[in-house]
Amino acid sequence: MEKSNDKKPRLTAKEEEAMRILWEHGPLLVKEVVEYLPDPKPHINTVSTVIRVLEKKGYVGHMKEGGTYRYHALLEKDSYKKTTLMDMLKNYFDNNFKSLVSALVEEKELTDEEIKECIDIIEKKKQ
Repeated sequence: MEKSNDKKPRLTAKEEEAMRILWEHGPLLVKEVVEYLPDPKPHINTVSTVIRVLEKKGYVGHMKEGGTYRYHALLEKDSYKKTTLMDMLKNYFDNNFKSLVSALVEEKELTDEEIKECIDIIEKKKQ
């Protein structure tokens, strides 16, 4: 599985949804991807188109299985998360980590334990 999504096109919400399913449950046939989608379920042809677009963008690969294909993620979820977060930092927070963290803290009530864990992560990173 590929580790970086440098230079890969951004994903739409539907493409991200399909990727999350492949990361969690893959490799899958298109009809299996449909089964994991919430109701109302899209038509199988719609999901097939989304998967083929993901393949064209370089996020998904396939293995032939009988008369169909089993699709799998080519990019690791952690790599996608990191790149997406860095894009958000750049595009919405002017590359200011403090602004990003402040926005996250303001949106969510952190427990004392979560705050301690965050401080521990920062301390480890400084070492």
